[in-house]
Amino acid sequence: MLLEKKKRKGIVKMISREEAFDLLKKYNKDSFHIQHALTVEAVMKWYANELGYADEKEYWGIVGLLHDIDFELYPDEHCLKAPELLKEGGVSDDIIHAVCSHGYGITVGCGETIDVEPIREMEKVLFAADELTGLIWAAALMRPSKSTKDMELKSLKKKYKSKGFAAGCSREVIERGANQLGWELNDLLDKTLQAMAASEDTINKEMLAG
Repeated sequence: MLLEKKKRKGIVKMISREEAFDLLKKYNKDSFHIQHALTVEAVMKWYANELGYADEKEYWGIVGLLHDIDFELYPDEHCLKAPELLKEGGVSDDIIHAVCSHGYGITVGCGETIDVEPIREMEKVLFAADELTGLIWAAALMRPSKSTKDMELKSLKKKYKSKGFAAGCSREVIERGANQLGWELNDLLDKTLQAMAASEDTINKEMLAG
């Protein structure tokens, strides 16, 4: 079943959430990658509500769910292989652009630099929040609770400033994302932490359900 996404110029068909999740799992088996996809999906939906796009939150969520579709099988071609996989799954060009734009300016393993620029606010949010969710989750796992729900912003900021912590999460990318949105870094950290805390229980339930 296809959902209908209203746009100014008529109606565009959009892949359903169920279809998007099945497509994700076709190319991703690792539970870490599935959890990350669900996390970014939830964060994107939270931001859609927060920023006045509540009627588009399912659309924002599907972009988040599919954003790393090619990473598990084709890490050296990340954001380059995605269009092929997504087109085969019947995903529309606007979603494909959004997915690829989260790699903008990043040079992947094969040596190519992603040149798909995030234009829409939704795309800029994805770019800014994706890398940050990994850092926040790493910080959560260091806590006795293993949770984001009792994490305070000051604790996150301390981890963020520690260069040795979660070194694979690029601060440069996160800060470039905040700049593209015109936000202060603290605002991005605070909002993304809130989004993850609000959705953590739901994600855990879906992971347990398989």
